[in-house]
Amino acid sequence: MSTSVPQVHTWAPQVTDEAEEENSLDQLISHSGCAAFHYAVQECMTRHQDWQQCLPQVQAFRDCMGEQQARQWEELQRSKEQASAHC
Repeated sequence: MSTSVPQVHTWAPQVTDEAEEENSLDQLISHSGCAAFHYAVQECMTRHQDWQQCLPQVQAFRDCMGEQQARQWEELQRSKEQASAHC
């Protein structure tokens, strides 16, 4: 009599470049502080299926991301100035 040993699968789903990109984008939006605006755009698009009807939400998201980029730019400039002051 032979006993069978159950096979253990170590399968993990393959993460595609597209999925990695999407995760990176989600992280960027989440860290930006603009996630609520992004979700409002997604909700509007789901509801209306027409981006032109979602222009206010798109503009609010765009404004938020623009402000975030401006803050990051200012921080980068400050860091460069501090680094050059120490040299």
